[in-house]
Amino acid sequence: MTDAEILVEVWRGPLAESVHRGHAVICDASGAILEAWGDPEKTILPRSSVKMLQALPLIESGAAKTAGLGDEHLALACASHQGAAIHTDWVARWLADLDMSEADLRCGDQVPDDRAAKHALIRAHGEPCQLHNNCSGKHSGFLTLTRHLGAGPEYVEPDHPVQRAVLEAFEEMTGETSPGYGIDGCSAPNFACSMTGLARAMARMAAGEALGGKRGEAAQALVAAMRAHPDLVAGEGRACTELMRAMDGRVAIKTGAEAVFTAILPEKGLGIAVKIEDGGVRASECVIAALLVRLGVLDAAHPATKGRLDVPVTSRRGIPAGTVRASDALRRSGGLPALG
Repeated sequence: MTDAEILVEVWRGPLAESVHRGHAVICDASGAILEAWGDPEKTILPRSSVKMLQALPLIESGAAKTAGLGDEHLALACASHQGAAIHTDWVARWLADLDMSEADLRCGDQVPDDRAAKHALIRAHGEPCQLHNNCSGKHSGFLTLTRHLGAGPEYVEPDHPVQRAVLEAFEEMTGETSPGYGIDGCSAPNFACSMTGLARAMARMAAGEALGGKRGEAAQALVAAMRAHPDLVAGEGRACTELMRAMDGRVAIKTGAEAVFTAILPEKGLGIAVKIEDGGVRASECVIAALLVRLGVLDAAHPATKGRLDVPVTSRRGIPAGTVRASDALRRSGGLPALG
């Protein structure tokens, strides 16, 4: 077993004041590791970074076609959204088309992260509901599959047909037998895998056509939906949305709680998995940006990149004080910009 590696450093003046250790793996569709940092065999809970895998049965079963779902629905099925009107309006219409309502969801209420939506609720003396939950799109996909299968309403139970289908797809894509699961923030089971398994699954999503059959069609449809609708996958100001826009839809990326990040690179047939051990999001965003620059799909000079990679630390008066930067381990032979 390899220890976690320092992937991000926080410099203040001449000292590295803090560090973030973690693991990162880049795989091709055969499962071969092209590059790795930390422990490639580290077992993690991938959290929301695998919503694309959880949505595969929605398409493979025929449920998406029967329900008439479009790219926007599929993007939302993969989303961890802000709870903005663009997200909640789409989810509400989706449920209405199923002759269902917010009450059929099992994800739980959540205060929206979108500032305008939050302030609108306050002004209206309203309360947040399950539509605002960042996983309401994923859960609408689960409900669509539940309806298609004629299964019971408690679709988040681990032995429910929906979750059994999710586990089957997850294990086939990671190439591993999951050692277990944790309950995610949205109450659904989140199946564990290794870092390599996670990167392998993303690479297989990237090479969807090579998968063939229903699995290949489903993978391609989900990746295309994410690339076409980065605004639905996360929201304004979020790394997923801004970095996908910066890459002009060439790459699909997805964050997960506790500093997990994945990326799907269709042009290169590659997948990336990142996990920061201390759960620091500033670090996972820095690492995914660094690896995308390293692979030549993200411009280091783009404002969205500069907001995550080598971010200036300033005093409250705006005086330069340091930098949140990718470590030398990531920079080495990686084509990342030199630091001044």
